[in-house]
Formats: sequence, C-alpha cells, structure tokens
Amino acid sequence: MHFAKQRNKILSLTASALALLFTACGGSKSAFVQSGQGSYYADKFAGKRTASGAPYRPGKLTAAHNTLPFGTKIKVTNAKTGRSVKVTVNDRGPHVKGRIVDLSKKAANKIGLVDAGVAPVQLKVVKAVSAK
Repeated sequence: MHFAKQRNKILSLTASALALLFTACGGSKSAFVQSGQGSYYADKFAGKRTASGAPYRPGKLTAAHNTLPFGTKIKVTNAKTGRSVKVTVNDRGPHVKGRIVDLSKKAANKIGLVDAGVAPVQLKVVKAVSAK
C-alpha cells in the first residue's frame, strides 16, 4: 500500500512538471510527442472506475497515459495503418513495460488496433490542460 502512495505522488509530480512545460511552451500543440507501443482496454474493464473517477466506457474516445494530466486531448496515430484518432486522457496506464497508451475500444477500432491488440503508435498533445 505504501508503494502505491509513493507511485501516485511521483505520477502527480510528473504530471505537474509536464503541465508546467506546456505552460512554458505557450500551450503549443507540438509540446509533447511520444512514440511507442499502444494497446487497448479489455472488455472486462467496462464500467470500472478510471483513475480520474469516471467509469470506463468502451464507446467513448478516451485513453490511459502514465503522466499526462486528465483532460489532455491527444492524437494517436497507428504507425502501421496511418490512421489517427483524437482521445481524452482520463486514466493512468498502461501498466505494461514498453507501452505508452491504452485506448478505449472505440478509439482502437478507429485506428485499426483491435485485431492487432498491440501496435506501434505516435501520440501528440493537441490540447494541453494544467494538472490539478
């Protein structure tokens, strides 16, 4: 339990630092770009609470990211298909080494990620918000 509290504090500080960076960059749309592996939520998480407090809804365009503040809008592009989707960060994760984003099922469908399960993606902040 103690480890979880420390981890949450570190994540909160990281999110605050990123928010400061976004502010310093004038909220520039190109302030944050990241490449790595993307995945999507399993159906078993439908209705479960996300880290932001909102329930996970597979039919919404949402995502989990480990450090970006909740409410941040990001554009996720599947490097294999070239297809993109804009989503709102409302959860923390993914909790698998090497993955940078977990998408809702609807978002994953839009970029052709569901059949693959995991694919190389690039994400870009399109609307930054300050950490709360």
